[in-house]
Amino acid sequence: MRNDEIAAIFAAIADSLEIKGENRFRVNAYRDAARHIEGLTEDLAVIAAEGRLRTVPGIGEAIAAKIQEILETGRLAYYERLKEEVPETLLDLLQIPGLGPRKVKLLYDRLQVRSIADLQRALQEGQVASLPGMGEKTVQNLQRELERWEQRGRRVPLGVALPIVEEIVQMLRTGSDAVIRIEGAGSVRRRRDTIGDLDVLATSERPEEVLKAFTSLPLVQEVVARGDTKASILTARQQQVDLRVIAPDSWGAALQYFTGSKQHNVRLREIAVRKGWRLNEYGLFDPSTDRRLAGAEEADVYEQLGLIWVPPELREDAGEIEAAVTGRLPRLIEVGDVRGDLHSHSNWSDGTASIETMWLAARDRGYEYLALTDHSQSLGVANGLTVERIRQQRAIVDEINGRGNGPRLLLGVELEIRADGSLDFPDDVLAELDVVVASVHSSFGQPREKMTARLISAARNPHVDIIGHPSGRLIGRREPYDVDLEALIDACAESGTALEINANPMRLDLDDLHARRAVDKGVWLAINTDAHATDNFDLLPYGIFTARRAWVEPKHVLNCLPLPALLAHLARRGHGPGS
Repeated sequence: MRNDEIAAIFAAIADSLEIKGENRFRVNAYRDAARHIEGLTEDLAVIAAEGRLRTVPGIGEAIAAKIQEILETGRLAYYERLKEEVPETLLDLLQIPGLGPRKVKLLYDRLQVRSIADLQRALQEGQVASLPGMGEKTVQNLQRELERWEQRGRRVPLGVALPIVEEIVQMLRTGSDAVIRIEGAGSVRRRRDTIGDLDVLATSERPEEVLKAFTSLPLVQEVVARGDTKASILTARQQQVDLRVIAPDSWGAALQYFTGSKQHNVRLREIAVRKGWRLNEYGLFDPSTDRRLAGAEEADVYEQLGLIWVPPELREDAGEIEAAVTGRLPRLIEVGDVRGDLHSHSNWSDGTASIETMWLAARDRGYEYLALTDHSQSLGVANGLTVERIRQQRAIVDEINGRGNGPRLLLGVELEIRADGSLDFPDDVLAELDVVVASVHSSFGQPREKMTARLISAARNPHVDIIGHPSGRLIGRREPYDVDLEALIDACAESGTALEINANPMRLDLDDLHARRAVDKGVWLAINTDAHATDNFDLLPYGIFTARRAWVEPKHVLNCLPLPALLAHLARRGHGPGS
């Protein structure tokens, strides 16, 4: 069973217990376990087999035993019993922003609301507004969020979809000698932030063997359909995956076709038609002779059409065709271009590892620098740092830097932007730090004008270097707060403040559209992992995916600068030596 599936079980247990009104410490124990398991990059089954479960933060003796039971049996008896007490449809209600376990319990106890359909009916009949704490404004917000939830449908974050596709590709590549080539396609290959059905493409001379191997994979919960060259399955998380098997000489054309996007493909077909040719998933053909002009390799299809190969992330009919015709496609950023991380947390606030452990992990990745940016004091839920505590960190940072055998450790803070737009620390304290990331973590429901002014005020502070996760979204869980990002981008262009692309796959914030607008206006970007544990540094590729979709080059990214250039940049903003 996958890490995310095990984490989902413990998260569901926590939600169920909270709905039942159980002790909050017990609830938090399961929630912490789910969070730590979800953040792991190492397979939990491997950790368990090596007897290392108790070394994972948040996993004590009782939870370790439950993990063993899940790994050995594929189920958890305690969870099965709990589902009889708390219907799973009740947990579905928690997907609606604004509905926490306490409100779900209230709806269930007073109105017998057991599902989203029940909630919709109760809202229509005006029953919800009569409940304590459920006034007219709450009802309006719930109705709006229900509409958004229905629009989102079954799309899942890239961070959920991509590992499933990669696992399937790897299992079929190594487990079936009938597979010649195999790769994820569709919006997963284009690295969109959310994904509907998952697409996988393979070539083989024996397609029936490949399809049999695919439909027999351990993660298959149900075979939805199976034909001669295509099969569809559902995973345990009810995620549909489609596999198509095509002939080897059509690989390139099929990969291009099934990667999309639809608009990009239409433009390519238009070019082919103007040349008197026909382009489809089988190849590029000259109808007059029925000769295949290209098809075995994707790059050959583009070249035959008079274009240079277009990276999948750019295939959205957003100017890439014109750039490919004239050879003006950008040199997109890659993971190896990033020289350090400017947003990370230690166990001084809500991280799980010590300052030194985080620094060692950055050293293992070959980074030139790492910014320690624990939360500031107003974020009490995250054990935010007082001025005194952050100054105590300076001695640790200086001692580590004095060793001279690793990345430069920068002392920073993730500074809370308060509801009134003021900042958590005064300017003289901010001037003592090496880097400042300013973020919003509260009062998400403010009107657009107030939220926009709040962020712009922070961006204009000369000591704020980066605005962290600027829209505040959590993909599939929380909508962005109501903010004019165009106005924020303009303010950052004026002040020289960078905007973050937060690489956590549940955030990917800024999104690709606004990141591209920022680049067009000369705004620096910073691609950070917001790491709360050492393995969170492995999330960097997700930020890179978003940046590539935004046409971002290394020259646009603050943490692609070599250390001397970065320090000079920070000094100009009032930080570091000589500031």
